[in-house]
Amino acid sequence: MKFNTPQTLQDIATILDCDFVGDADFPVLGMNEIHVVQPGDIVFVDHPKYYDKALQSPATIILINKNVTCPAGKALLISDDPFRDFNSLTNHFNPFVMARAVIADSATIGKNTVIQPNVFVGNNVEIGDDCLIHPNVTIYDNTIIGNNVTIHAGTVLGADAFYYKNRPEKFDKLISGGNVVIKDNVDIGALCTIDKGVTASTTIGAGTKLDNQVHVGHDTVIGELCLIASQVGIAGCVLIENFVTIWGQVGITSGVTIGEKAIISAQSGVSKSLPGHKSYFGTPADDFRKKYKELASIRLIPDIIEKLDNL
Repeated sequence: MKFNTPQTLQDIATILDCDFVGDADFPVLGMNEIHVVQPGDIVFVDHPKYYDKALQSPATIILINKNVTCPAGKALLISDDPFRDFNSLTNHFNPFVMARAVIADSATIGKNTVIQPNVFVGNNVEIGDDCLIHPNVTIYDNTIIGNNVTIHAGTVLGADAFYYKNRPEKFDKLISGGNVVIKDNVDIGALCTIDKGVTASTTIGAGTKLDNQVHVGHDTVIGELCLIASQVGIAGCVLIENFVTIWGQVGITSGVTIGEKAIISAQSGVSKSLPGHKSYFGTPADDFRKKYKELASIRLIPDIIEKLDNL
């Protein structure tokens, strides 16, 4: 998430009422999660295990719970609870604004776009030309939809990320300040859910087609001309490259990459990154032919046991 206007280290420290290490005028341009940070961003870290990863990341401002040696060219914000303060910054720079109409006044709708009854369009939503939005679709704030997009009934774009910190006696929610971006010529089936990014964009690439009841987690990026069948569940921070086909009821864990032109058969469970230009099957998903050879071998086990018993 980039700020509308650049901030300084002193500005951010004042908002959080915290100490800082670095030049008071050090530029702060935005805030992001560790996997999408860029120079000028704030990243938060609250566990020693991840200090080095945060300090060596592209982020140039580290919101941290210990005064550590600051790498050259970077700055620190010292907080007793970085998770809480990261949420505070999200609320400050991306506050929730009540939309008072089915289509918010700040939303923009392109030419020849049809929006059917009971659709909710939130603040600062952008919808392009020649789109068709079917009944009971919910489009949360800041969603961007390209041209010639079809969204079927009951779909939700921009719900919060499923992202919690395990504290004593409760789960503390990380507030989602990102958005959803739908590129041109995308079709989204009925009852799909596409969560907004935590700080960046959950993105569906041009020409991609989603069947009914597909879930896409926060900050996932799906490439161009992908086909995703019904009841697929994709966790957060997944990268799916172009021309990928995913059949029904596939489950994909967070943080993996699915390579270009990969094909994943129905009911597979993806627990690691998969190279492109291959077909996959099973749980954990693996090369299609290899998995079927394994299944064929398993079917032979009763015969082998029977032969051994008769020796």
